[in-house]
Amino acid sequence: MNNSWRRTRKLVKVKRRHLLKCVLLLLGICGATPFLSGCWDRTEITDLAIVTAAAIDKKGNNQIELSIQVFIPSSISSGGGQGGTSQEGGGVTTLVRSEKGSNISDALSKLQSKLPRKVFWGHCKVFVFGEKLAKEGIQEQLDFLLRHPQPREKANVYVSKGKAKPILESLPPLENYSGEVLRELSDLHIGMLVTLQDLDEMLTGKPQAAALPVVKILPPAKGQKKLQGIPYIVGTAVLKKDKMTGTMTEKETRGLLWLRDEMESYTVTFQPKGVKGEISLNPVTAQVKKIPLIRNNKWKMLVKINTEGAVIQNGTNLDLSSPKSLKAAERAYQKDIKKRLEMAFLHTQQKKADILGLGKDFYRKYPKQFNQIENHWDEIFAEMEVEIDVVAHIRRQGYINKPAGLSENEVKDK
Repeated sequence: MNNSWRRTRKLVKVKRRHLLKCVLLLLGICGATPFLSGCWDRTEITDLAIVTAAAIDKKGNNQIELSIQVFIPSSISSGGGQGGTSQEGGGVTTLVRSEKGSNISDALSKLQSKLPRKVFWGHCKVFVFGEKLAKEGIQEQLDFLLRHPQPREKANVYVSKGKAKPILESLPPLENYSGEVLRELSDLHIGMLVTLQDLDEMLTGKPQAAALPVVKILPPAKGQKKLQGIPYIVGTAVLKKDKMTGTMTEKETRGLLWLRDEMESYTVTFQPKGVKGEISLNPVTAQVKKIPLIRNNKWKMLVKINTEGAVIQNGTNLDLSSPKSLKAAERAYQKDIKKRLEMAFLHTQQKKADILGLGKDFYRKYPKQFNQIENHWDEIFAEMEVEIDVVAHIRRQGYINKPAGLSENEVKDK
């Protein structure tokens, strides 16, 4: 009897504790509910001025001009508005606004005071520096873009020929806005693809040299409006520390992309020795190997490239199904690639700007020796011997082995 009473009393205590826990949990949930409501600080898309691209120019003494390309959300549903960037036969999708200031923060605050919506950088995929600003230095502007929490580190960066603002104001007929045109060109690897993060790493790395794609506006066709030019990539800007020191041509840029192992599929056109006409190949693969060497206190870089191409056009009278003619074409292909690489090396060494990142390769292999010469690496880079070894093969001659449109008598075996 006594044991039964004790068990009953113990069971009552357990139930009381359980009930007390439930009550406390319920009170906690009720007390926290007002603080868990997620809509009190929401930001609607209609409250934001979404920046799709930005341009930064030098303006007068110690001033810059910030231009932003702002997306118009209403254009999605209404088919357009008034003013801004328009499509061919379509509606407006963006507008461009500019303000001057002592730096980006100052110009941005002035821009914000004239926009009814809060400027939002989270979708800005393109930043363009004006040529004049790039020559004087972009360090202050880069500092803002990397410190601000909204700009994406994966946004693409460019230098314009002349002022950068007109790049944003151009009206491309195929894309929604000019910023999208530049992004698409970069994705196609027409030129170098450099992000904010890449630029920061290049400028803070041991060589302190960087390269950015150069853009300009293709003039509008006859009968089109003045602003209907299309931005396109014309070469590469070379930066020493944060200042632009020169540019590389499109052909030199191709060699640069080979050396940086960033080459995507593109067309190579060359002329075999002693033959009229040209052959065009589309490289299928390209393996690049850079080997740093120090022998007898002399610094040398050995570059080995193995590439394969497929014939997409044969404008010569060579029968590429013949081993002899094929070897002649491969020698010309190899010579063309080597010449591009030598041009790229020569340009960078003349500028004493290691945009190829060769300093990193030497540091990884010879850390002690590199630390000893780090302060005058530019001079060693400029005088460094470079040996380029290219192995080029034509793997596919196409379904038509002999040049189309030529008779048997006109086709030659080199």
